[in-house]
Amino acid sequence: MNARIAAVLVVLLVVLGGAALVYNYQERSERAENVATLGKPLLKDLKAADIAAIKIAQPKATITLQRKPDGWAIAERRGFPADLGKVREFVLKLLELKVGQSEPIGEKDRARLNLDASGTQVELSAADGKPLGKLAVGKKYFKREVENPDKAPADGRFVALPAEAGMVYIVSDPLAQASAKSGDWIERTSFEVEKVKTLELRMPEGGGWRLERSADNADWKLDGLKPGEKVDTGRANAASYSLSLLELADVAPDDAKDTGLDKPTLISATTFDGLAYEIKVGKLEGDNYYVRFSSSGSAPEQADGPDAERLKKLRERQAREKLLADYVLLIPKSKLEDTLKPRAELLEKKPEAKK
Repeated sequence: MNARIAAVLVVLLVVLGGAALVYNYQERSERAENVATLGKPLLKDLKAADIAAIKIAQPKATITLQRKPDGWAIAERRGFPADLGKVREFVLKLLELKVGQSEPIGEKDRARLNLDASGTQVELSAADGKPLGKLAVGKKYFKREVENPDKAPADGRFVALPAEAGMVYIVSDPLAQASAKSGDWIERTSFEVEKVKTLELRMPEGGGWRLERSADNADWKLDGLKPGEKVDTGRANAASYSLSLLELADVAPDDAKDTGLDKPTLISATTFDGLAYEIKVGKLEGDNYYVRFSSSGSAPEQADGPDAERLKKLRERQAREKLLADYVLLIPKSKLEDTLKPRAELLEKKPEAKK
C-alpha cells in the first residue's frame, strides 16, 4: 500500500466516523516490527551443550552454577552439588523462551519493571569464559488483576536483553527458578540414620537422655528410669525415626557467624548396621538449625533376602554422607523437633488424679 492510498483511506475512515478504526490502524502500523518478532526465540543461537556456567545476580545475593565432569556445583558453597534436574529444567526454559509481546520503554519503565539493578540478572558463559547470553528478569506478568503479586502464580515475566536497552519483552514462562538463593538449587538429600540401636541427646547446658533397644523391633529402654516412670513408645520411636527422614534446607556459607556450633546440642546414634553418627545442632536460623555431622563405620558387604537391596543403597549413601560432613548444613526445625525433645517428654504421662 503506497502513501497516497493510505492517506485516502484515513480520510474516508474519519469522514465515516471511524475514529477508533483510525487509531487501530495507526497502532498496527507502529507495531508492525513488533508483530514480526512474535514467537521468535529470545536468546538466539543458544545451545545447551555450550553452557558451562550460569550466574544469577540479585540485589542481595549472587549464585554461580558451574558444570563439572560429574554434574553441576555451586561456586559460592565451595562446590556443593546442585540439583541436576533443576539446572537442566532451567536451561531448557531459557532455550525455549519465545517473544510473546514487546514494547519500547524508557529508564523509568525499566526501574518500575525491575529490569535494572533492582531485578535479576542471568548470565550464561562457555567453559572458556566466553559470554553466551545475558537476560534481565523483572517483575511477574499477569493477565488479570491479583491481590498479592508476590505470592500469586504469574502468567509470564517481563524480561530485557542488554543489547536492546530500550525494549521490554513479555515471555509466557514466569521463570520462577531465576533465584540467587542457594537453597533453591541444592540437592536436598541429607544423611539418613536408619535402624537405630542407641540414641543419646546431650544439651549444652547439661542434661539429656539415652535410649537403647536390643533389636530393631524391641522395646526402648530409657536410662535412669525412676519408679513409676515408663517410656512413651510412640515418642521414643519418633525420636529415632525422624533421623531417617532428614532433608536439607540449605548449605551455610563458609563465613557464617554465630551458628551456635561452638556449644551445640549433641545427638549420638549407633545402628544395627554397625554405623555411628554424631550430629551437632546449633542455633536456629529462621526455621532451620545449623548442623554439622560425622559418621563412622561401614555397612556390611553382604546380606541375604530383603536386606540386600537396602544395604546396597546404604553403601551408596555413605559417599553422600562423606561429602555432607565437610559442610555446615541447614536442616528444617520440623525435621529435628521429635529428637530434640527434653527427657520428660519421652515419658508416658501419668493420668490426672480425679478431683
